[in-house]
Amino acid sequence: MRESYRDQRNRQARISREKMENGERRSGNRRNDKRRIDERRIGERRYSDRRIENRNEDNRTEDKRIDERRTDVRRYNDRRQDERRQGERRTENNSEEKMYEDIVAGRNAVMELLKSEKDINKIFIERGEKHGSINEIIARCRESKIVLVEIDRTKLDLMAENHQGVVAIVPPFNYCEVEDILSLAKEKGEDPFILILDGIEDPHNLGSIIRTAETAGIHGIVIPKRRTVTVNNTVAKVSVGATSYVKIARVNNINETIRNIKKSGLWVIGTDGEAKTEYYNQDLKGPLAIIIGSEGSRNE
Repeated sequence: MRESYRDQRNRQARISREKMENGERRSGNRRNDKRRIDERRIGERRYSDRRIENRNEDNRTEDKRIDERRTDVRRYNDRRQDERRQGERRTENNSEEKMYEDIVAGRNAVMELLKSEKDINKIFIERGEKHGSINEIIARCRESKIVLVEIDRTKLDLMAENHQGVVAIVPPFNYCEVEDILSLAKEKGEDPFILILDGIEDPHNLGSIIRTAETAGIHGIVIPKRRTVTVNNTVAKVSVGATSYVKIARVNNINETIRNIKKSGLWVIGTDGEAKTEYYNQDLKGPLAIIIGSEGSRNE
């Protein structure tokens, strides 16, 4: 059947419209494709930027860690160096203390030491103007030809406290034997009078006891090697030089020494703060040994 003119025009119009729609659709698809490509590129760029930023952040974090480690290492080295310096100072102080361990400090103590004519290695005096008894000490040193050295007060402060401007360096204290004390009493023709100290750990107490014992006519003092302070600078200073005149024996076993003293014919008397008899009412004549200290805990 032959197509009419109207149908032909309608068919052409429809084809044209379909072509136009297909063109628009293809154009829309191309725009969508371009937009998707642009969005993908933007996303990839942002992802790359984030990776770069994360990498930079990681680098900054790593740099921070490295700086912290370096700081920790530097602090550790500084601390070790400070500890080493402190150790060296302690060693130096200990060496100085050991160097000046056997000393006698103070004017009265040094004067009594000079009068006793015991060995003196050297005497240090404070540099500067001299007043009072220090001039007599200087004169005795020159008379006895003892080495005399003038030094600054700061150096004397390192040697001893309360030195009063004079410090004597002496050989280690010469302890005697108990037999030497008994022999001294025999030489004097007197009954032995011995003081036994146990548990005296304060050097001031020991110095005071030695000072009092010397004025009371004690022939000698016995101390144990353990649990009792030794005769040092503080003891010598507190005793006001009495350590230069009193014989002091240092024994290993105080109980065994007491038994031997008893065998030598001495009476051994213990002191007690709760005793009913005062010492000045007690008969202290004859060969005698008096115990002062921790005698309450000893079983004889």
